[in-house]
Amino acid sequence: MKRRAFLGMMAGAAVAAGAGGVFAFLRQEQFGALPEGEDMRRILRSPHYADGAFHNLIERPVLSDNSTFAGALLRSLVEERPNPAPPAPVPSKKPDLLSRDRSENFVVWLGHSSFFLQMGGKRLLIDPVFSDHAAPVSFSTRAFAGSTPCTAQDMPDIDALLISHDHWDHLDYPTVTALKTRVGLVACGLGTGAHFRRWGFERERICEADWGDDIDLNGVRIRFVTASHYSGRTLTQNKTLWTGFMLEAPGCRVFFSGDSGYGPHFADIGKKLGAPDLALLDCGQYNERWKYIHMTPEEAVQAAQDLGAKALLPAHIGKFALAYHPWDEPFRRVTTASQGKAFRLVTPIIGDVVSLARPLPEFPRWWEALAARQA
Repeated sequence: MKRRAFLGMMAGAAVAAGAGGVFAFLRQEQFGALPEGEDMRRILRSPHYADGAFHNLIERPVLSDNSTFAGALLRSLVEERPNPAPPAPVPSKKPDLLSRDRSENFVVWLGHSSFFLQMGGKRLLIDPVFSDHAAPVSFSTRAFAGSTPCTAQDMPDIDALLISHDHWDHLDYPTVTALKTRVGLVACGLGTGAHFRRWGFERERICEADWGDDIDLNGVRIRFVTASHYSGRTLTQNKTLWTGFMLEAPGCRVFFSGDSGYGPHFADIGKKLGAPDLALLDCGQYNERWKYIHMTPEEAVQAAQDLGAKALLPAHIGKFALAYHPWDEPFRRVTTASQGKAFRLVTPIIGDVVSLARPLPEFPRWWEALAARQA
């Protein structure tokens, strides 16, 4: 959940319950926990942690205009957004993941930044959000109609649950707790494991890592890579590390940016780890004030080129209205920016099974027919 949505929620909670009620509200289990005790020892050794917080490689403010709390709150409450949601349900389908042969390599976009991947005989789930909202209250940050065809019960047993960071639109408490008995390993950035431990996940099932670390799943290597973002489930920020992932299996490499602004880290990752067959890149929630923590569609295209990606699948898109642009603008802009580029743009509907066999298939521009109903 971005600051705009959280501030709106906080304002509503304060009016309804007063300061004491807000304090009690923030103590709910869904807010997780901050790292402490022995968890802090490894964090303190990280080169990306200093002065009580994690830092991006390039130090830049979260908001490019250095907005104050009061200014951000006022803007969130009064600014109008054009066409924030589709005029009809988003097209989607429920994939049959339970019966798929484990030898198949494929990816399924599950809306926003949620992805199911099967590669190297392993089943991976990234940032799953199966709730109909991405906030601690159900009336905030509502999912578009039709954009949540799956539930936790539709998932097979998961070898590794990958969490890029702890914002509400990436780490969904009802979803991950519903999956608790079906997840072999939780892979997340340093500090993020404190949330899972509060929620009843055993310590031995949680692997917290720093940028540059990797995990061997005996068939798939999970590499933790740099992202330019921030973290926090309340206004206490940057106590946990945000991350991207490079996933490697024999004959298959998939990159997931997590939430990230554009920067030289994409070219560095491509040079160090090699070109991905498919890049899942943040490009759907952006504005000038967020330019250091999210990419525009044009920047995502440049990032795909920097990585040397063979294909680009847009992420952080198609399910929630977190920014101020029309819901379909990211699809239109990434399509235009991708024309004539060396990679293939892949735009499945939510729930499509996309084979990772080369070449990746092309898909129709499903958003155009949906947007036409708004005209």
